[in-house]
Amino acid sequence: MKLKTILFDMDGTLLDSLPGLLHSTNAALNVCGYPERTCEEVRTFVGNGVGKLIERALPGGLSNPDYEACLAAFRADYQNAMFTGSKLYPGISELLETLRAEGCRLAVVSNKIDSAVQALSARFLEQRVDVAIGEREGVARKPAPDSVYAALDALQMPRESAAYVGDSEVDLQTARNAGVPCFSVDWGNRSAQELVRAGAVSISHTPEELLQALRSHG
Repeated sequence: MKLKTILFDMDGTLLDSLPGLLHSTNAALNVCGYPERTCEEVRTFVGNGVGKLIERALPGGLSNPDYEACLAAFRADYQNAMFTGSKLYPGISELLETLRAEGCRLAVVSNKIDSAVQALSARFLEQRVDVAIGEREGVARKPAPDSVYAALDALQMPRESAAYVGDSEVDLQTARNAGVPCFSVDWGNRSAQELVRAGAVSISHTPEELLQALRSHG
């Protein structure tokens, strides 16, 4: 396989974490006295980090005087709720193990709070990924390429060896900005139609299809 470094988004790509995100979003809205959001609404809100999630969920967004309080309430609740209903998508464990067996270095590059990325990686990914990077001070969030470059630096792998796998338009933009190919998946938070509109050229419907797409690249 030509590709030797595979960088994965977390939410909607490796991990079905929507139940926990829904729980904490609505817990924060309840604390601040606002109506709850539906699962489908929260699905469309995720991808750009927790700050943007709350901005989208809260009436008035950043102009709402309760924005900071709502964001703080989300962060507090999510410390426990991140595990609520979270699970790897079917076939992900096998995909990661196969890629490692074929000599690939693996990383998670996410806009999720870094402490949550580390906790969820430890519980669900165990030793299957070499590096996990979430939203942290000093590293610009996706779609900026900074977190991709940070992962490649940590792995000591060249950009030319890498590909990015994700489920959203943010991931497509991140890959473009980082100068690496993007392999999109439609089992997460965006449909195939939405991914096509965002410019996706490779869309896999199952981890098995993704493996074949990665193997055949180049």
